[in-house]
Amino acid sequence: MPELVAIDLPGGEAFVRALRSVWDRGDAAAPLDPRLPPAAARALLLALRPSAVVGDGGSVSRLDGGLPVEEGDALVLATSGSTGTPRGVVLTHAAVEASAYATSAHLHVDPAVHHWLACLPLSHVGGLSVVTRSMVTGTPCTVLPAFDAAGVSAIAHRGEVTHVSLVATALRRVDPALFTRILLGGAAPPGGGLPDNVVTTYGMTETGSGLVYDGVPLDGVDVAIGTGRAGEGEAGEVLVRAPMLLRAYRDGREPLIPGPDRRGGWLPTGDGGRLGPDGRLHVDGRLAEVITTGGEKVWPVPVEQLVATHPGGAEAAVWRRPDGEWGERVVAWVVPADPRTPPTIGEVSELVRSTLPPWAAPKELVVVDRLPRTASGKVRRRELR
Repeated sequence: MPELVAIDLPGGEAFVRALRSVWDRGDAAAPLDPRLPPAAARALLLALRPSAVVGDGGSVSRLDGGLPVEEGDALVLATSGSTGTPRGVVLTHAAVEASAYATSAHLHVDPAVHHWLACLPLSHVGGLSVVTRSMVTGTPCTVLPAFDAAGVSAIAHRGEVTHVSLVATALRRVDPALFTRILLGGAAPPGGGLPDNVVTTYGMTETGSGLVYDGVPLDGVDVAIGTGRAGEGEAGEVLVRAPMLLRAYRDGREPLIPGPDRRGGWLPTGDGGRLGPDGRLHVDGRLAEVITTGGEKVWPVPVEQLVATHPGGAEAAVWRRPDGEWGERVVAWVVPADPRTPPTIGEVSELVRSTLPPWAAPKELVVVDRLPRTASGKVRRRELR
């Protein structure tokens, strides 16, 4: 039976060689995050159950209690763990290839002309998919151990790369004009507009990377909302069906369900959204993160996108706190551009009311030095205090 082999290496040529070696043997790979403290690393290994770990210098350590994978399995990736214990997502070679070809076709990537830069954590699908996409399509790729604004900018200035995948916090630290195309994922895009060469992506670990670009599904991807068919414009849970979806979770659970066409293969994403008249997908946010205040529902993402446009704020996040009168109140956490002159609650509330319903306006503002985020850039809302 094929084995699961964990790769405990930073981004670079050694990582790529290790991944190729695992695949050449017919095994599946589980990239680990070298930044994890020992206790978290042990917990992740217990959840993924690999049979071996590849470490520095290509050393291989055998582990007890490893579980095999199925023929055709390529990757087991841990979910972000932002809301609980990480779970292993199993992606097949067929899924990896489908994602690589669909993305490359949509972006018109030419292996003879273009060159990818991988600078996000390879333990997450947003970073790893840059590497696997390059391996599948034969497109050159430079792999860095981590994102460093100066290093990324220097490589781009020299004309060595054309395409890159970033999260919003990284995008703010580089000149977008240095690249032909930037894929932006990991979290909702910032408010205030984006350069023309930035493509926003929607996807998750279970979808093998982004599968909707600027609201448009990639070729072969179907999107539906709740129990309605695509195009009806009703709000509800986003469902997706595509060849790049996971096979199963590592614990064996098969998450795909019958969809609006009564056929199986649909993945319930846990995100709320709707389809516009032009068929574009608009994602409101995680269904579990809806704030209910005075009986009205507020999605945090549209609010924080507006708050982030305040000239006095560098970053913003929106979440909830208990409220004796309203049940829950909308609260904005803001990292000020200048700590001496942070935005006021009055300014922020007025800014939100100018575009959104009045109940979406924050009733409280908390000034902080930083926002808790996952490695992929998502705000850990439950850590906001």
